Amino acid sequence: MGPFIVLGIFIVIVLIIVVSNVHVVPQSKAFVVERLGAYHQTWKTGLHVKVPFIDKIAKRINLMEQVVDFPPQPVITKDNVRMQIDTVVFFQITDCKLYAYGHSAPMTAIENLTATTIRNIIGELELDNTLTSRDIINTKMRSILDEATDPWGIKVTRVELKNIIPPKEIQDAMEKQMKAERERREAILRAEGEKNSTILVAQGKKESMILEAEAEKQSQILRAEAIKESKIREAEGEAAAILSIQKATADGIRMINEAQPGDGVIAIKGLEAFAKAADGKATKIIIPSEIQSLAGLVTSVKEIGNDDKQ
Repeated sequence: MGPFIVLGIFIVIVLIIVVSNVHVVPQSKAFVVERLGAYHQTWKTGLHVKVPFIDKIAKRINLMEQVVDFPPQPVITKDNVRMQIDTVVFFQITDCKLYAYGHSAPMTAIENLTATTIRNIIGELELDNTLTSRDIINTKMRSILDEATDPWGIKVTRVELKNIIPPKEIQDAMEKQMKAERERREAILRAEGEKNSTILVAQGKKESMILEAEAEKQSQILRAEAIKESKIREAEGEAAAILSIQKATADGIRMINEAQPGDGVIAIKGLEAFAKAADGKATKIIIPSEIQSLAGLVTSVKEIGNDDKQ
């Protein structure tokens, strides 16, 4: 084997060793590096090279928020009701060194701590308060767990009670109560609906009566206006007729005055008027003295006519 072959093999081995000790830390990750068995440093995101045979990546840590769902835990309330509660814990690793060396099994420790905490909190509450105080229980548990896990480099961001499972008989009683409550609300809503319907019907009838009364009022007003207008037109017609008659009379009198009739004409006109009066059905006729004189005048006129003939 020549020296060049040995050199080539050596170079290849060196390259393999160098490449195998080059590491890229991705986003949201961190590597805990030990040197000769002791903690050396924590690698953040980026390119890193460790010393061969001396440095060692002890733990790869996820820095994102994580969630762990623990199985249901048996608890007993203050009023001695046994139930099952399962919890969900959200946490995030904030100190990689403490997380790597603070506890050998941090997840198991968090699960046990969660079970103990939930038993202590529920043991101080009665069943009704347990079912209606989830937010208070969640806040208390998060505060206790966050303080307990701080030495492990873990921050508990949120705790949620996923399910609260009471005994079967209590579940049946709760279902009956909820059913009764639903029926009560349904009855209330139905009564409210009937009440509103009655009010609307009454309002509709009231508005209809108002509209009918208003229509009748307008009709009467229109009829009165029509009668008034008719009477006005009739009065205006009568007034116009009277005015025409009076005007004709005045014109006739004016014409007579302008003609200056003699006593004979006046007497003849009076005789014609007397003749028209005599044609009536009156049983008594009072003859004015002027008519009597007119009779003599007529006789005289007749005699004069006879004399003319002779």
